[in-house]
Amino acid sequence: MQSGRAGHAGVSKHTDRISSLSVFVDTHAAASSPEAQSLYAFRKDEHARKVYLSGREYLNERGQPYVSPFIGKIKKRISADPTLGFHTVPSSFGLAEFIHRATEAALGNNSNAIVENRVLGVQTVGFTGAVRLGAELLRHWYNGDSAWQGPVYLSSPCDESLAAVFQAAGMPDVRRYRYWDAGRRGVCVDQLLEDLETAPERSVVVLSASAHCPTGADLSREHWALITRLMMRRQLFPFLLLPAQGLCHGELERDAWPVQYCQSLGMELLCAQSFSHCFGLYGEHVGHLLCVLKQSSVLLAVRSQTEKLINALWAQPPVGGARIIATVISNPAHRAEWQEEVWQMAARCLLVRERLREKLRLLGTPGCWDHLTQQTGLYCCTGLNVEQVEYLSKRKHVYLLPNGCLNVSAVNSCNLDYVAESLHEALSSPLS
Repeated sequence: MQSGRAGHAGVSKHTDRISSLSVFVDTHAAASSPEAQSLYAFRKDEHARKVYLSGREYLNERGQPYVSPFIGKIKKRISADPTLGFHTVPSSFGLAEFIHRATEAALGNNSNAIVENRVLGVQTVGFTGAVRLGAELLRHWYNGDSAWQGPVYLSSPCDESLAAVFQAAGMPDVRRYRYWDAGRRGVCVDQLLEDLETAPERSVVVLSASAHCPTGADLSREHWALITRLMMRRQLFPFLLLPAQGLCHGELERDAWPVQYCQSLGMELLCAQSFSHCFGLYGEHVGHLLCVLKQSSVLLAVRSQTEKLINALWAQPPVGGARIIATVISNPAHRAEWQEEVWQMAARCLLVRERLREKLRLLGTPGCWDHLTQQTGLYCCTGLNVEQVEYLSKRKHVYLLPNGCLNVSAVNSCNLDYVAESLHEALSSPLS
């Protein structure tokens, strides 16, 4: 009997030892993104003149995330109105008025697709949520083929998180098409068309409608005519992105022209929108997924399957930010006041580009810098290589992404001269 008790004690000790180990004991740390590495290095840097140019938010002249005074007033009004409480639980698809206004912001007020009732809009948890929901919808129902897993084509370069979003949705076959020509410092349309020409039929092609991240280099209307003609001929499906709608030209609808153009050609498409930048709602996660169909007869089926996917992802989106946006856009007086702020944001980005280009010209910096003002929106690709970017961070304490791209709004009147002089030194130094 004692031997039995000793045996049980040994088993108990062994069990205790096993249970003390985490089930995640073999988990490996994920590799940091280039943006995260840049931010970490910046925070460790104790230099007085350090400058961080790798962020995603629109920053004001003081280098802080922009907080709209007008949007602040709207928040207070909504909070004080007992009929518009933030406790309201929306449907799975989100706030109906927000969806209506977001759809119009992408397709315009006179869209044939809207009139013909072949459009589905869904409020999402931010821009990434819109991309993920679109990816899930394609993965499960693209051409009714449950075995479809791609390929999905992304621009090179692009937002590095995009590939991970599609892969997490069950699409391992993520490929790249050439987009940025570092030598010419612009979009390489011929190479882009070559890559799409060889893409398998039914491939999904992710295209930036405006504010291309991270280069700021957008396709012209002539480029869109060429690309859409090829895509229709090759039966490629467009997934359009509006990550910073409104910040290119200061108008929601104008930035969305490529979406309107594609639907006017009768193309089916998905479009992911973000309203965080133009409304300064970075903590609200307000995104929108737009699905334009060819026939209204499939709308109810697509809607039901989309709802099923939503319930598996987040059930209901947060209502606060969406209510603010719907309140502003649906009221002509509110919209005019907010529109003025957006114009000022877009104009400031353009002014920064012009001042930076002129400063580099006066310094005699090698190369032509006209591409700075030819790009639009929040992001800019300088054309610097990896060694030059590393020189900037180590010698000048100026932090860009490894591909030489930066956030234009992070340059302000306090650091403009220093940033320009640092760029000049990085390009002129034999050590770079």
